[in-house]
Amino acid sequence: MKFVSIIMGSKSDYEIVSETAKILEEFDVKYEMIISSAHRSPTRTHQYVQDADARGAAVFVCAAGMAAHLAGAVAAYSLKPVIGVPMGGSAVNGVDALYSTVQMPAGMPVATLAIGKAGAKNAAYLAMQILALSDENLALKLKEDREKQAKSLEIDSKKIEVLLGGAK
Repeated sequence: MKFVSIIMGSKSDYEIVSETAKILEEFDVKYEMIISSAHRSPTRTHQYVQDADARGAAVFVCAAGMAAHLAGAVAAYSLKPVIGVPMGGSAVNGVDALYSTVQMPAGMPVATLAIGKAGAKNAAYLAMQILALSDENLALKLKEDREKQAKSLEIDSKKIEVLLGGAK
C-alpha cells in the first residue's frame, strides 16, 4: 500500500504540518506522521525511513526549522521523492531553514517549498501529484479540485468586480 510519510523535526511544527495531513485526508490519501529529528534522534530517523520505505512510503514530506537538515537526511536514506517544508520561528523567520533545505548537493534532490503553512499545504498537493502519476483516480480528483478552485475564485471576483466598458 502506497502512502505519504510526513516527518516533522519537533512538536512545535505540528500546527503547521497538520495542514498537510488535512489535505491528504480530504483526498483519501493514506499517510503516516511522526516527529523525528536529524540532529536529536538521527538513529530513529534513519530506522523510520528504512522501515517506511520497505512498507510502501512513496513520498516523504519533511518539515523542519533552523538548521533544517531533516529533508536532506531523509533524502540520503531513501531513493523516494523528498519534499522539504522549511518552518518559520527562527530569528530570521525561516529563511535559514529555507536555505538549508534548498541548498542540497548535486545528486541529492529535495523539492523545497514555501516557508510555513503555504509550503505545508503545497507539500500535500505535490505528494499527490507524484502519486497521481500511477493513480488515475487521484489524478481525476486533483483535476476536479483545480476546477473547483478556479470556480471559487470567479465567484469571489464577481462579488467585488468593477470593470470598465465590456471587459469580461
